[in-house]
Amino acid sequence: MNKEKNRIIIVLTGFCMLFTILIGYLSYFQVFKAEAVKNNSYNKRLWLNEENVLRGSILDRNGRVLVYSEKNDKSSTRYYKYGNLYSHIIGYSYREYGKAGLELAYNNALLNINENAAINEIKNLVLPSSVGNDLRLTIDHSLQEKARGLLKGRKGAIVAMNPRTGEIYAMVSLPDFDTSNLRENWKSISEDPNSPLLNRATQGLYTPGSVFKIITTVAALETPELEKHYSCSGTTKIDGYIFKDYNSKAHGEVDLKKAFVKSCNTYFAEKSLIIGKEKLGNTAEKFMFNNKISFDLPTKISQFSYKGNIGKTDLAASGIGQGKTLVTPLNMAMVASSIANDGVMVKPILVKEIVNKDGKILRTNKTEILSTVGSSALTNEVKEMMMEVVQSGTGTNGRIKNVKVAGKTGTAENPSGNTHSWFVGFAPAMEPKIAVAVILEESGTTGGQGAAPIARDIIIHGLNNIDFRE
Repeated sequence: MNKEKNRIIIVLTGFCMLFTILIGYLSYFQVFKAEAVKNNSYNKRLWLNEENVLRGSILDRNGRVLVYSEKNDKSSTRYYKYGNLYSHIIGYSYREYGKAGLELAYNNALLNINENAAINEIKNLVLPSSVGNDLRLTIDHSLQEKARGLLKGRKGAIVAMNPRTGEIYAMVSLPDFDTSNLRENWKSISEDPNSPLLNRATQGLYTPGSVFKIITTVAALETPELEKHYSCSGTTKIDGYIFKDYNSKAHGEVDLKKAFVKSCNTYFAEKSLIIGKEKLGNTAEKFMFNNKISFDLPTKISQFSYKGNIGKTDLAASGIGQGKTLVTPLNMAMVASSIANDGVMVKPILVKEIVNKDGKILRTNKTEILSTVGSSALTNEVKEMMMEVVQSGTGTNGRIKNVKVAGKTGTAENPSGNTHSWFVGFAPAMEPKIAVAVILEESGTTGGQGAAPIARDIIIHGLNNIDFRE
């Protein structure tokens, strides 16, 4: 009898343990993994209303339709009007390959699904809306076309944005892919070694090179004890490692401004040791390094290593944007924007509004402050230096007639052997309306030769074609 009772107890205990494990497992997913599961592009629940709801359109800032759907007899067809042009922004929505880009991020809005309450989920299943909501982007179609045309045939990325509002005017990543022919070309696209599915603008991590000197300069200006003068011989040895200026050219006697304008590596390498890792690291983090940038598309975190045991060589390399320092083009556009915006860094915005079928605005993404990188007086000093870079320094190919441009070039060494070419800047310098970051991946050219002319043409087109009224 006792054996029978013990057996029953053991069985019941086992069931209780299994039940507890099941509850714990389900709770884990509900609490910790719910968002990831919900947004998984292969989650079948994302497709529940696809047959019943005409997916909303996606438009540029001027109302130009970029993507739309048309109802067929038993289903609907999604039309991507501009093929490659928006492949990394809008992404795609295909049953076979899932969803990506804004099609994934704003899936519920495009299908007019209320994602908050369980009762509304039931309502959506029983009485779903027949028409989804539209997305109005901050993108200017003409500038998007211009940017892709300038980048065509190269690997890299361009980001153009409003430094005061955070609105993204153009965002291009190459190589890209044709969203309208995804079914026919999926195998070749997904297996391409050049990674056309990767959005280099938001997820590409690159050595910044000398464009990072913007951040080092802010840190230098906030270090009162730093001796700003330096005698440049073209090379300097730090812990046995030789740092060189471009072509080992000696700049002679320089102060901070001249060193910035001439992009003197030895100056910033030496001064970074005096600034110190904590100051340099904390300044980098104000510019959102080591921090997640909240955005409408997935982003990688820019990296600046300064905690722990950092040697002098590593610190010096970090100060000139080399070593382990990595950044996304989006983040670098935000760095330039924060200098343009008197030291205030704002959150980037890609989707301006969600609008229902009746034209009612359901949601507006408003400007949000992410960080204050420095005082207005301090960032104005950096702005003056960036203006001189374009006027007489390494960025003269970024000059525009009758428009003051502020900028910084970068030529970044990387493991591939061929240098990345960078330019970041904004204009008009004293009343900034557009900020831009350009990277030419493994171009083998200097920032002044390769990236600066592209940035110049982006700025010219933007200033001539975008309505900047807020």
